[in-house]
Amino acid sequence: MAKISVIGISGASYFMTVDHFHENGETLSADTVHCEMGGKGLNQAIAAVRMKAEVSFLVAVGNDDGAVKTAECCRENGIRCFLAKKADPTATAFILTDRYGENRVTVYRGAQLEPSDVDSFEEEIATSDILLLQNEVPEEVNLRASELAEKHGVRIILNPAPARPLPEELVSRVWLVTPNEQESRLIDLKRFPNTVVTLGKKGCLINGETAIPSTSHIPVDTTGAGDTFNGVLSVCVAEGMSLHTACRYANMASGISVTRKYVIDAIPKRTEIERNLRDE
Repeated sequence: MAKISVIGISGASYFMTVDHFHENGETLSADTVHCEMGGKGLNQAIAAVRMKAEVSFLVAVGNDDGAVKTAECCRENGIRCFLAKKADPTATAFILTDRYGENRVTVYRGAQLEPSDVDSFEEEIATSDILLLQNEVPEEVNLRASELAEKHGVRIILNPAPARPLPEELVSRVWLVTPNEQESRLIDLKRFPNTVVTLGKKGCLINGETAIPSTSHIPVDTTGAGDTFNGVLSVCVAEGMSLHTACRYANMASGISVTRKYVIDAIPKRTEIERNLRDE
């Protein structure tokens, strides 16, 4: 069984559906509202565990209901959860989805991990096949995690979202970077040994030359599609699949996820992904 370690955030996600996104000064009325746990780290961990991997997840939480619900969500999904308790509140996100299934996300990061928290997670990193990172944690946390991964010979997949400048010290330790199309314009892809750029409706592009086309699924809600892609991709890579095959799995998983509202219930299990791949 593949083992994936994830470092990221978790917190309540509030979803509202609207006809269209705001113009300047415009007030909108939402058609629906829904709340569930989310955050890139948690979403990616759930996607990986539904691919039948063993998953460990390091996350900062406050002394509040968000911490309790994070632990409950991890327990329900079979994730080994390592909670770092902080004085600040647990993270919160607000997601608007329009009638085309596109979304706009605003995140309050809240409680933040520190490098010392990563040190307590070293054994999980050391025994992993892949360390999955993203930019919803402080840069110094990713740097410390990358040091430990390098120390133990563990490959790193970095989802550089939200986009920010990446220090060479981190870049030099990353085996694969997975930006979306917008993020790919903000980082120098030539600095990385492997790249997968997710292109939404256009599929994804491996190392700037091999295109994996999108699936035929009609989107209802694109929230969490990138997280689903990264969680599934990390497991496929850990299992020794080629990047081409791994991206086919990840592309199909994200394609399935956008046909359903919200995130956690939209993330497919491995059996569904493989059934859809056979039916392509």
